[in-house]
Amino acid sequence: MALQTDSPFLAAATGRRVRHTPVWFMRQAGRSLPEYRAIRGEGSILEAITRPEVAAEITLQPYRRYGVDAAVLFSDIVVPAHAVGFGIDVAPGTGPVAERPLRSAADLDRLRSLQAEDVDYVARTVELVVAELPAEVPVLAFAGAPFTIASYLIEGRPSRTYQHTKALMHSDEVLWHRLMEHLAAMSLEFIDIQLRHGARAFQLFDSWAGALSDADYRRFVAPHTRTVFDELAVRHPDVAGIGFGIGCDHLLEAMHEAMTAIPGRPVVMGLDWRTPIAAARRRLGPDLVVQGNLDPALVLAGTEVALAGAEAVLADNDSHPGHIFNLGHGVQPDTDPEVLAAVVELVHERTAP
Repeated sequence: MALQTDSPFLAAATGRRVRHTPVWFMRQAGRSLPEYRAIRGEGSILEAITRPEVAAEITLQPYRRYGVDAAVLFSDIVVPAHAVGFGIDVAPGTGPVAERPLRSAADLDRLRSLQAEDVDYVARTVELVVAELPAEVPVLAFAGAPFTIASYLIEGRPSRTYQHTKALMHSDEVLWHRLMEHLAAMSLEFIDIQLRHGARAFQLFDSWAGALSDADYRRFVAPHTRTVFDELAVRHPDVAGIGFGIGCDHLLEAMHEAMTAIPGRPVVMGLDWRTPIAAARRRLGPDLVVQGNLDPALVLAGTEVALAGAEAVLADNDSHPGHIFNLGHGVQPDTDPEVLAAVVELVHERTAP
């Protein structure tokens, strides 16, 4: 599948000049939009995801409202684990919750391989969205990275300390790597399904990898993240892959190495608001393609503050063609959509020739 250069997003992902810097927002489809709340209905988000017409409409809503340059699929990183029957759901106001966390080798038996038919509704959603979007606006596939998914399965809920995850990692390394191999295969298959049905780029969310030291990341996590990126590079060599985590400044080199083990495939380094774009390029190379990195809190502070923050991000990028504008994390539920619309307009106007 060849990259389409008329797409600002796909061109920027390979560091080529574009007619404007592309913009999309993590969690752009969701709770901050009144049209989302009108269609979402009651029950678990995981139930809404199983309805392709609803999930497709939610995916399209931010494109229609903001004119963003990519549509990220309305889904969730725990969809694969839920689909294979592990026993995990997304509790409102809490996040992923597993009543029976994974704590032993016997629990690993509950995590069977993901099959395409397990998530046929996701494939159908991608197809519906692709049919509605112009060719220049790609659909982004995504999945949770092995470590972040492991942390939810092991802790049983969001954690600040990751005590059970780190305990398993250091006390039973054999089981740890068996689990991570399972989850790498699951992430790979989930992204591959989305790409085969029309998505044209992907993001691997390792949201909580920043909780690890560099040494632990390299020993316990990087080999499995590398598996996902390497195999996707083989299956989809021209498809850009984005890697992203929170609080990962100390892991930038290790994360980038895991993403780029196979040379030549387009990769994008997602940055949160803590790491300046210029600093990342000094560390990882002047040709580094980056995504980010406006602090989501600045959006909550109103239009004037958000636009000043967006200007600062563009100045930090210094007109480098390899830049995809995004927040440094996801859109918060109480975000004013009009502020995001103003940010998109400013970025497009400031970066147009």
